[in-house]
Amino acid sequence: MHLFLRNGEVIIKNAAMEPEIVDLSNMLNRMGAKITGMGCNIIKIQGVKKLKEVSYNIMPDRIEAGTFLLATAITRGRIKLNKVIPEHLNSIISKLEESGAEFIITKNTIDMKVPNKMNSVEIKTMPYPGFPTDMQQTFSSFLTTVKGTSIITETIFENRFKYIQELIRMGAKINQEGNTIIIKGVKKLHSATLECTDLRGGASLVLAALGSRGTSRISKIEYIERGYSDFHLKLQKLGAKINLEMGD
Repeated sequence: MHLFLRNGEVIIKNAAMEPEIVDLSNMLNRMGAKITGMGCNIIKIQGVKKLKEVSYNIMPDRIEAGTFLLATAITRGRIKLNKVIPEHLNSIISKLEESGAEFIITKNTIDMKVPNKMNSVEIKTMPYPGFPTDMQQTFSSFLTTVKGTSIITETIFENRFKYIQELIRMGAKINQEGNTIIIKGVKKLHSATLECTDLRGGASLVLAALGSRGTSRISKIEYIERGYSDFHLKLQKLGAKINLEMGD
């Protein structure tokens, strides 16, 4: 906050260009901040004396929306998402279409139908508007159930493949070569007792459990709860058989 309440100008180079940055900047500008360049890789902040209170509706969570698309994909179902911004999900929708999913898209809705037979794809994570690094884990879970060989290359963050050992325990065929994983699809994953290693990796395990035979148990779900509100309740509304197990 001190960047806004000071004299002079602050310039942020190589800034993130994600929609969330634009949304935050829009809110701060309504509060009295003077920010320009949001959505570009150079952001300029002109200092002001004070900020004011405002009422602001934040944008829909594109990663949460993408996660529900992947939950539907791995179970070969159909979903309609309301109150979303489809253009924020273009890279995800594009890869799902390439894999065989069918879409009907309006200004703020996404209707997706997933056939039983899907195609393998190649993915490389990139800064926005490229494929988001926060979606590679859940997409990996889906691709473990797709016939053929899929390849995912992670170019943003290191050590984002910890979750694949848990998927392998479910019968997934995944090999890691540096920052790339090679996935050979199997007919069906099987249930297992699993442990979350991080937020998005934890979500990928939930999706894998939804698309597997039997009943899986997933621990350390506090990772998942950091990024998804009432995740299990929303999945229940989609027909998932999922419940929280209360601790002592």
